Amino acid sequence: MTAQNIALIVGILLLIIAFSFFIGMYNKLVMLKNNVEKAFMNIDVILMQRAEEIPELVKITSKYMEHEQSIFTKLTQLRTSFLKATSADEKIEYAAELAKTTKSLFAVSENYPDLLSNNNFIELQRRVSQMEDKIADRREFYNDSINLYNIGIEEFPNLILAGLLGYKQRALFNVSPEEKEYHGIQL
Repeated sequence: MTAQNIALIVGILLLIIAFSFFIGMYNKLVMLKNNVEKAFMNIDVILMQRAEEIPELVKITSKYMEHEQSIFTKLTQLRTSFLKATSADEKIEYAAELAKTTKSLFAVSENYPDLLSNNNFIELQRRVSQMEDKIADRREFYNDSINLYNIGIEEFPNLILAGLLGYKQRALFNVSPEEKEYHGIQL
């Protein structure tokens, strides 16, 4: 075998190794991106279910809470905005506002004993509470996926390919300051 043939074989092997490395890097970035999207879609399902409870919540509570019209209006507007949102960031923003306003409604409802004894209201409040627990669980998985994605697109040499593909940092699904507050045990 001549030196020229050996150089050609080594060159082809190096190209195959480089191409395999590039394919592996690309597949890793695609997997990370798709995991983030899947994780958000899992949250979106629950956020959508919660948004679908709003009309029922407004219907039940408005009979008792005639003086709280501003809360009902805000809930309806936020639900509409959430349903029209197209990006994950928009949906997360509206979902956080929706959660905050819903909590305000439940807090105000304590001033209406007849409402608190209504079985439909109690059941609805229970369902919303269960959804909040599911959202918290899925938010943790989503944030883990976002963290892996953000690390993946910042690692060298991935950052070169990620830049070429237009992959950008994604924001975590943060807990709002209101959610962090502890108001004591409600009896």
